[in-house]
Order: sequence, then C-alpha cells, then structure tokens
Amino acid sequence: ARLLGPRGLHSAPRMAQRTDERLPVPHQGVEHVGLRHDRPEEGEPRAVLVLAHGSGAALDSAFLESVAPRIADGAGLHVLRFNYAYAEFMLRSGKPRPPERKPALEAVHVAVLEHARGLCPELPLLAGGKSLGGRIASMMVAEGRAADVRGLVFLGYPLHPPGKPERLRSDHFPEIGGPSLFLQGTRDALCDLALLEQEWPKLSAGPATLHVVEGADHGFEVLRRSGRTRAEVDAELAEAVRAWADDVVGAGQAAG
Repeated sequence: ARLLGPRGLHSAPRMAQRTDERLPVPHQGVEHVGLRHDRPEEGEPRAVLVLAHGSGAALDSAFLESVAPRIADGAGLHVLRFNYAYAEFMLRSGKPRPPERKPALEAVHVAVLEHARGLCPELPLLAGGKSLGGRIASMMVAEGRAADVRGLVFLGYPLHPPGKPERLRSDHFPEIGGPSLFLQGTRDALCDLALLEQEWPKLSAGPATLHVVEGADHGFEVLRRSGRTRAEVDAELAEAVRAWADDVVGAGQAAG
C-alpha cells in the first residue's frame, strides 16, 4: 500500500472535450440511459475510465460535473459517466428515488463497460465511481464480471453506512486482484479511516493506494475555514488519479 499526502494545486482548469449520448440498456423500465464523455483537451487519452455516480445523484451531480473534466484533462483519460436506470427515473420525474437492487445496477453497468470496450478497444479499461458507483464496480471486478478492468478508482468508497461502522462493506476486498485507488476525506462519515486501515490487508491481492484529502467529507466538500476552494480539491483529486494512472497504464499522453 502507498499513502499519498494532499497537494495544494492551484492551476486553472482547462476545458475537456465533452459529448453526450444515449445507450440502450437491458432494463425493463428504461430503454436508454444517458452517457457523458469527457476527453483531454489536448492529445489522445491513454485509458478509458468508466465512472459511475453515487446513490443520491445522477451523472450530472455538481461534484461529478466539476471533477470529471479535471480528471480527463489532468490525468489524460477518456472519462465516461453514465446514469443507472433509477437515476434516469429521477431525472424524468424530478423526484428522489432509491437505488435499485444490485442485479439491476450491474445490468446497466455491464452494458456501459461493453460500450466503452467497443468505443476504444485499443485503450486500457479502468472503472470506478462516486460512493455507490465505485462499490458496484468493485463487486463486479471481485465477482469476475469485469475481468479486463485494469484498475479501480474510488471517489469516496462507502466502507460503512453513516453512524454504523460495524456494518463493513469489505467482504469482497480479497477478491479484488488488480490495482485500486481510494480517494477519501478525513471527515467522510461513510469511511472511518481507522477502519479502512484495519481492512487494508484484505486488499493485498492487488496493489492498493490511499490518497487522503485533508478536511474533506464524503462529497469532498471542505470547511470554509480551510481556505481551500472546490477547484483546488478537484485538482488534488485529478493529480492523485494522474500519479496512480502513471503506474497502472503508463505515462502515455497524460496532460501536464
């Protein structure tokens, strides 16, 4: 395991190239889900990162809208976001909706991974997501349903429900055989860092990296008194992904 400390980056973001599309999915209630692509502004991407959203928001959450283009441009990746089917229902109805059961989530996730492979067959495939999305990606890898995924990126892994540290979501960790990057805040109510350290040996089958964002909560918000901005936190996350991707897929076309 490798521990990366926070870095205060202040560079202004460049605008990644963005496109949207609709993807047919095998789901009884939704025929299509939305996809959003962010690519580096300059140069070719060195890998594709399929990035799933968290439980309470869709692919266009404020956090993902801010951090995804940062990661695409700063880490030299083609970042592909998508909506789970229940998020499509939320967008259409304007009403909150709880996540579906794991099989329904995985059915959409598998379809998007297959789409990513078809779009960029020559590029390494990475997966991950915000909270719930990262957890689903990790379980798919652990179960052998995404064997060609080169590595996992967790934007706030939900190690346990809020206030319930005894209900750990780490039973599948030993089956994650590839590299993984955990981006976690010190104020994250869904991931006690002491408990994550306790569970860390379960990740020994694949090299795991932890990057701790000082003062950040589960949504990577920091207190005003920290003096840090949203853009600075996003830049720190993008830099951590870049450094990790250098090891996992090589330097390639990474943006500077």
